Amino acid sequence: MATNKRRRHTPDQIIRKLAEGNKLLGTGQQLSEVCRHLEITESTWHRWVAQYGGMKASDAKRLKELEAENARLKKLVANQALDIDMLKEISSETSDPEPQAQRRGDAARAVRGLRTAGVRGGRHPPFHHASTTTTDQR
Repeated sequence: MATNKRRRHTPDQIIRKLAEGNKLLGTGQQLSEVCRHLEITESTWHRWVAQYGGMKASDAKRLKELEAENARLKKLVANQALDIDMLKEISSETSDPEPQAQRRGDAARAVRGLRTAGVRGGRHPPFHHASTTTTDQR
């Protein structure tokens, strides 16, 4: 390659160049001659063969789509992990277990105080024997 101009190749272009390079290698040309003809370096050739070897153009396109989706999902998971850590930190700062225990103790003392004052706790109002009628007798 005469110039050091950096060029990006699409997956379709890479697949085509690999196919052409394999044909040239099959005719007996050396890898250095094939790379010079394709205008790529030998390291690029080996990297492409490792990544795209044996793929069709549609497979390579799907691979790129999946890689992009995977990167997007990784970013999403990282953001959610940060949100969870932030919520845990806020939660630990706002809910101190000591005051909760103290409130429970205060509530229990208040209930005991009501019981000693003659007020019964529970769902139903107190049952008074005087309010029953004689129609229930058997």
